[in-house]
Amino acid sequence: MKLTKKLSIIVFSVTTTLISTAVITNTYNTAAQAAELVQNGSFELDPLVDSNNPNLTNPNVTDWIKSGDSMDASGIRINNFPQHDNGNQGLSIGSFLNPAYISQNLATTIGSNYNLSFFLGTDEDSSQVDNIFQAFVDGNKVFDKINTINIAGVPFTQYDLNFLATQSSTELKLGGRASYGFLYLDNVSVKPVPEPSNIGGIAVAVSIGIWLKKKKAIS
Repeated sequence: MKLTKKLSIIVFSVTTTLISTAVITNTYNTAAQAAELVQNGSFELDPLVDSNNPNLTNPNVTDWIKSGDSMDASGIRINNFPQHDNGNQGLSIGSFLNPAYISQNLATTIGSNYNLSFFLGTDEDSSQVDNIFQAFVDGNKVFDKINTINIAGVPFTQYDLNFLATQSSTELKLGGRASYGFLYLDNVSVKPVPEPSNIGGIAVAVSIGIWLKKKKAIS
């Protein structure tokens, strides 16, 4: 009876510990997923004008404000060339003289760090290339890429950078030009950078939970 009871306590303890760890982990993951600040960063909300002809311009880019040469027929349009297989669309930037931009204001916390991530590509190759892509945060240039090229038919490259929010509303502005083709943009994302203390707190909580359950099982 004593052995059976002890084994039952150990099994219960391990199970409870795993559940506690899962709850903490899932809570953290859910919070991280819910922290996305960019609206329509995958450009899926606006249908193509003609699904059989991606060259027809769709002037709508929901949640984004267009500026620069974006109003030109080739400036900015929704395309059917996504970065990943899960999506159906992306954004083309085809202005060939002056840059075309999209922007939106993000709700941020003053003094907090954020990660900006996006996928950038082009159909220009080394035989004929003249393009530029820029990113601005509250008017400050944080990214400047010149002459991106299509290498072996794989146009997209992911870029990541961090910035510090100085206002409660932060303008994100992205855009550029391509003289001999198009720039392709997809999966724009801005998320808070987790504070080290928060990550450490979760790890400590998990460790304490495991230690307490082991101690209870032994006693």
